[in-house]
Amino acid sequence: MFGAVKSWRKPSCSCRRRCGGLGWCCLHQRGGCWHPRPVTCFASRRRQIAWHRSSGMCGATSSPCGPSSTSCSCTLLCWARATASRSAPALGGGGGLGERVPAPAGTGLTVVPLGSQLAAPHADGLSERSPLLQPPGGPHQDLRVNFVAGAVEPSKAAALERLLWRACRGFLIASFRETEQQLEDPVTGEPATWMTFLISYWGERIGQKIHKITDCFHCHVFPFVEQEEGRLTTLQQLRQQSQELQEVLGETERFLTQVLGRVQRLLPPWQVQIRKMKAVYLALNQCSVSATHKCLIAEGWCATRDLPTLQQVLQDSSSEAGVSAVVHRIPCRDMPPTLIRTNRFTASFQGIVDAYGVGRYQEVNPAPYTIITFPFLFAVMFGDVGHGLLMFLFALAMVLAENQPAVKTAQNEIWQTFFSGRYLLLLMGLFSIYTGFIYNECFSRATTIFSSGWSVAAMATQSDWSDTFLAEHPLLTLDPNVTGVFLGPYPFGIDPVWSLAVNHLSFLNSFKMKMSVILGVTHMTFGVVLGVFNHIHFGQWHRLLLETLPELVFLLGLFGYLVFLVIYKWLCISAASAASAPSILIHFINMFLFSRSPTNRLLFPGQEVVQSVLVVLALAMVPVLLLGTPLFLHWQHRRRSRRPTGRQPDEDKSRILDSSDTSVAGWGSDEEKAGCPGNSEEAEFVLSEVLMHQAIHTIEFCLGCISNTASYLRLWALSLAHAQLSEVLWAMVMRSGLRMGREWGVAPVVLVPVFAAFAVLTVAILLVMEGLSAFLHALRLHWVEFQNKFYSGSGYKLSPFTFTAEEE
Repeated sequence: MFGAVKSWRKPSCSCRRRCGGLGWCCLHQRGGCWHPRPVTCFASRRRQIAWHRSSGMCGATSSPCGPSSTSCSCTLLCWARATASRSAPALGGGGGLGERVPAPAGTGLTVVPLGSQLAAPHADGLSERSPLLQPPGGPHQDLRVNFVAGAVEPSKAAALERLLWRACRGFLIASFRETEQQLEDPVTGEPATWMTFLISYWGERIGQKIHKITDCFHCHVFPFVEQEEGRLTTLQQLRQQSQELQEVLGETERFLTQVLGRVQRLLPPWQVQIRKMKAVYLALNQCSVSATHKCLIAEGWCATRDLPTLQQVLQDSSSEAGVSAVVHRIPCRDMPPTLIRTNRFTASFQGIVDAYGVGRYQEVNPAPYTIITFPFLFAVMFGDVGHGLLMFLFALAMVLAENQPAVKTAQNEIWQTFFSGRYLLLLMGLFSIYTGFIYNECFSRATTIFSSGWSVAAMATQSDWSDTFLAEHPLLTLDPNVTGVFLGPYPFGIDPVWSLAVNHLSFLNSFKMKMSVILGVTHMTFGVVLGVFNHIHFGQWHRLLLETLPELVFLLGLFGYLVFLVIYKWLCISAASAASAPSILIHFINMFLFSRSPTNRLLFPGQEVVQSVLVVLALAMVPVLLLGTPLFLHWQHRRRSRRPTGRQPDEDKSRILDSSDTSVAGWGSDEEKAGCPGNSEEAEFVLSEVLMHQAIHTIEFCLGCISNTASYLRLWALSLAHAQLSEVLWAMVMRSGLRMGREWGVAPVVLVPVFAAFAVLTVAILLVMEGLSAFLHALRLHWVEFQNKFYSGSGYKLSPFTFTAEEE
């Protein structure tokens, strides 16, 4: 229902007199006049409707105006409101309802109070029950309420409602409702929750504002049908369209499934073909065009053993194409790449070496020796039969399942790491079982495979072990000097009786420490010996006398002698003389001090002389190692400079790569190591640079012999830590669980969770964490202590053209 509204501003319109002096104007929509909009008046209890006089003249514009007229600027309706003071006299002091009240002169309006008797028809044909939006006939029959329907994001609904109310000054009715289920976003295609709205408004300008505001909020506006029949028809059409679209989508999905199923079978070969084509075109792009622009020239490296195969392939392809292909071997001064052929077994060990550095061309490759030394040094630190068996079985399972596609194509990075080193883990577990038998440890428990070499009965028979003695002495000592107590050494490994001894840890510490030093010196000496093959192969004979020999004398004269003392003491000191056995540590210290301890007897006659000679020889090797190679290279350079200019035929021949070459001169030479390029005629020999390089090498080797020997003591430390951690885990978990089960009488019930906890902790701590720690320490021993004695690792890999990598 429409009502009259009082102006919010002071009346100042020029047509005030025409409007009856009430301050209401429909002609000038500005100033103090109120816009004629259908708003309910809350300032008066009565609502009054002002109609034009039946004469058809507009009271605002004094122009013809009526139900069929469209020329009136006041849009057929003028809204006014009479205040209580003005309406009372007009109504004649509360005159009868339904009576026409005369309006002020010149207004051209008829004010009709609304009441219960409005149900009676008026002269204009209006009644209380007539619809207000589109009344049948009358001056406002062309007026209508418009609607805007759409959807907006829930987070924007409140702001949209506030902005609509303020911008349109409340001349609208907005209804918001959240959708019951998620709908697809037409922009992103993802399901989202929406807030639907329906806005009712009147007036063209209000509609323009509403449309602009909804566009700013990125609302999805839908067409709205006002008639109910039309809405039902539209809903039915939408449902039918939705059903048809679902059927179309289903058919499309089935068609795409069939197409993708066929493509899935063809996609792998397509990918391989594309990768091969890409690799071929990449190789062709690296070729150069000949001067005649009639052929392509490609330069590259090829293994000598593969040259016949290459020539045969080129010949076959040329015969089919009708164009001949020629292969020429050209001289080259660049250092050739390194090609080391591996298989699935040696690949992981070669990867360990390449992680340190790729070897130079024809340099001694430490990978074959690493296959044995790496698992063994790992096992020295990880020696346990049970733990090694678990690791061996895990690696064996991966080896047996290596051909299964699901295992080979697994995308988990941790699994790929373990799977690529399955053969390495296999040997590590196997060697750990071996060293576990030597230590006689299986999950920290000793095993009795053979009979013990110690007899308690013989000791009890020949000693006064009475009941009183046994009560006063809870710890008994087995004397090997007593006949029948020590029957002989254990056939293999540590005697299991040592696991019951109080000095078990002291005995194993002494054994493992000496074993670590022996293994370390042997490993480093083997590395120095491998350097001999490098010098012989590259024709660097002077390095044998000026580098390798001094290094061996220095290493064996000091630390080789230490190993000799340990072995000599094991062989020569018996149980009878063990009480007066000399200390090797004191002897080794006195060796450098050229002194003697009166309380520490000699191991053999002439020991002091031998020690003094060894120290002098070791110290004498330092200046030889420092100055020998630089002085020889300086002499060699001066002799070469006196020769006539021009390259010797032998030198040219040594720089050409042919099948008879076993090495390539001009790279890896002493001049290059001194900072000179391969062309020795054009390069200038700098003695200071050679001396600096050799000084660094000498200091590194001499100090490294001491530090590297001490570094091998990590074998003892890690082995001790692993054994003690296993013992603690057994005592804290298994032993406690067995004791609780025995005390409570429910051993089988308690043993299940206890063993589960023991198994989980064993795998997580001892196998994974301790295994990783031992692996890293073994890796450091090979990289730093072993490979730096002979391996430079300054080369680069050969990357041949192959389709194998593309297919993978």
